[in-house]
Amino acid sequence: MAKFPNELAEIIWNLKRQLLEIIDAATVGELTLFELFGETSDTMPFLDELKSVAERAAPWFSRLSNFQLRIAESQPTISADMLNLVNQSIERIQMEIPAMERSIQEVKTEWNLP
Repeated sequence: MAKFPNELAEIIWNLKRQLLEIIDAATVGELTLFELFGETSDTMPFLDELKSVAERAAPWFSRLSNFQLRIAESQPTISADMLNLVNQSIERIQMEIPAMERSIQEVKTEWNLP
């Protein structure tokens, strides 16, 4: 197995944790909003936004998991191309996470959700 640099491995695990938290928060928010207010013309844009956030986060989680698997299967070292692809993905994910978190918070604030 090719060895992940420790810092890179830690970044990936942290990003995956954050993405799971985002998926969970968006899904819980969507369910709570639906249960409290139903599916109306007022709630639909917000329900859609929460679903969209979860749908944006899930592929990033999968991509990071696939990188981990591919790197574990790499022999004897991680290729420069693979490291470049991992780093590019990390940068994009790190830029998108705050926007996804903000979207969830805006819906919660708008509808006074817990």
